[in-house]
Amino acid sequence: MNERRNFLKTTLLVASGLAVAGTALGKGKNKDKLTTFPGIIYTTNDPGMWDGKAGSHAPEITVNGKKVTVVTHHVMSEPHYIVRHTLVTPKGKVLGSKTFYPGKDDKAISEYEIQDNISGKLYATSFCNKHDFWVTEFNI
Repeated sequence: MNERRNFLKTTLLVASGLAVAGTALGKGKNKDKLTTFPGIIYTTNDPGMWDGKAGSHAPEITVNGKKVTVVTHHVMSEPHYIVRHTLVTPKGKVLGSKTFYPGKDDKAISEYEIQDNISGKLYATSFCNKHDFWVTEFNI
């Protein structure tokens, strides 16, 4: 189990940096759809093959000053759970992350204090062990 978790942690750190750094949002009518990694990264507006799953997989963001709370409204049972949240800048810098453990964490909630020099667009990621990698864009 530890080897799997370490693999997931490493994979998610690399993927979050590469994916967010390389993500391009479409223009016009598709402006909310990810165009660089279709079928790999999912959003509320582009759930791909996971249509109907966004409400329990896309991270929900609350900003209160420089405090960011990320919540994924998802079950946290051994066979199906949120593995990790990550907070990332558009250039791929990881500002914070939290790994969750079924049986230990009842809810997928993480909190981050953002430095005063950070503002503008950020991304929160949520990784489900069955329904892949989800991203929510927000501003601070």
